[in-house]
Amino acid sequence: MNPQERRLLQLYRALPASQRASLIDYAEYLASRAPAEDAEQGPKAPLPIPRPAEETVIAAIRRLRRTYPMLDTKDLLHETAGLMTQHVVHKRPAPEVIDELEALFRRAYERSNGGEP
Repeated sequence: MNPQERRLLQLYRALPASQRASLIDYAEYLASRAPAEDAEQGPKAPLPIPRPAEETVIAAIRRLRRTYPMLDTKDLLHETAGLMTQHVVHKRPAPEVIDELEALFRRAYERSNGGEP
């Protein structure tokens, strides 16, 4: 384990359980936005991946990244991070945040596609 990993583990262990869950959620969010290894062009239209009845915000971000593989998620980072913060820090309900994430990704796709849905 390198020094950064040890430090992260120390910080994790120092947190109460509720904050540990938030730290894990945030780490999963950061991992979900890491660049894909596959540089292949990919589809031009959104993939039909349905929204599950019960879904976490992190899972929704992952699903939306798979649904819209043609989007550069770096362009969505600021808004996505803001919504994630509203959920994790301000305890905004996941379904509300996921609705906004879906709208965010849809608008970005429409802009990149010349306004066509």
